[in-house]
Amino acid sequence: MNDDTETYPTHSTNPKSIYTLQFGLLCLSSLLFSASFNMLIPELPAYLSSLGGAEYKGLIIALFTLTAGISRPFSGKFTDTIGRVPIMAVGSMVCFVCGFLYPLLISVSGFLFLRLIHGFSTGFKPTATAAYVADIIPQNRWGEALGIHGLCFSTGMAIGPAIGSAITLYFSINVLFYCSSALALMSIIILMNMKETLQPKQRFSFSLFRISKSDVIDRHVIPAGVVTLISYMPYGAILTLIPDWSKHLGIANKGLFFMVFTIASLLIRFVAGKVSDRHGRVNVIRAGIAIIAVSLIVAGFGTTPFVLMAGAVLFGIGSGIASPAINAWTVDLSDPQYRGKAVATMYISLEAGIGLGALLAGTYYQDVIERIPISLFICGGIALTALLYMFVWQRTPLYKPRASNLY
Repeated sequence: MNDDTETYPTHSTNPKSIYTLQFGLLCLSSLLFSASFNMLIPELPAYLSSLGGAEYKGLIIALFTLTAGISRPFSGKFTDTIGRVPIMAVGSMVCFVCGFLYPLLISVSGFLFLRLIHGFSTGFKPTATAAYVADIIPQNRWGEALGIHGLCFSTGMAIGPAIGSAITLYFSINVLFYCSSALALMSIIILMNMKETLQPKQRFSFSLFRISKSDVIDRHVIPAGVVTLISYMPYGAILTLIPDWSKHLGIANKGLFFMVFTIASLLIRFVAGKVSDRHGRVNVIRAGIAIIAVSLIVAGFGTTPFVLMAGAVLFGIGSGIASPAINAWTVDLSDPQYRGKAVATMYISLEAGIGLGALLAGTYYQDVIERIPISLFICGGIALTALLYMFVWQRTPLYKPRASNLY
């Protein structure tokens, strides 16, 4: 790691400071990291079935998100103490190692164990990345910066599944696993050339593994956490159900849905972050969640590839609107001294939502294809409860609007 001690002004007013080399490297690293683990997703349900574990498909995502959520309090504490860059590197390193182990552990139990370990990757890197962005970008442009970064992360989500399915189709699943490791390695190489922004920072010690209750949840960002948990449950269900639903509809590339919704998300992110900076996080989040709910209903009626892809476009638009606004809202609500913990709290909610959605969907689905539309309709209703929560929250004494336009 580059130990350069150069610091960055947290609240710079330089309008050009968002487009720096460091920010560009950060975005590229996140793109590669995202592609690394997302390229596996469309092929894992069929791979698990080939190992004899079809009934455990709901655990593919649930186990991944379980360890991601468990690791968040640690990654948040480490991000606020030993530095942003080392913690980002740990996340990419986990992806690198797991890619090589999948071809070796070919039993159902071995596969599920690896999914558990693989989850540590997203438990570490995104937490430190969001804190790094907040360090180097002016506060009045957090929404824009997180939107641009999210665009790059989503690019990895878009190209990863499509490339992963193509690699498996023309080569083999083992080649796919090795390619996943290669992308993670490139992400690590980029991080090695990035400057640390946390000052002062501590040396690593095992005492940092002692986690108190105050290290787990940042109470200031609980509203953002609740909205994140509820609104990401449908995403967990989609990760579990859509590969099989795509195959049922005759779509050869099971990553196509993910590519379409992510491209739609990318396009809207060009403007969504700026809109939340100007017109308020809460208003933008509401709009995004409403579109997500509609998209799930459309996808449930997707008995043809065209209708399913229409649902994918709407899901991408809704996610692209809501995601950067939720990230920026979390940073808005946080104490600058504990940004790592605040971001970790939001990501704990995210992983819990994805994992719970995947587990419930997989438990209900059980390889009965006719149950998928019903599951998607239910997910649409779940998304609407996040919208309802936001209206109720604003009517409680806990809601304290600021003079700024962030609400």
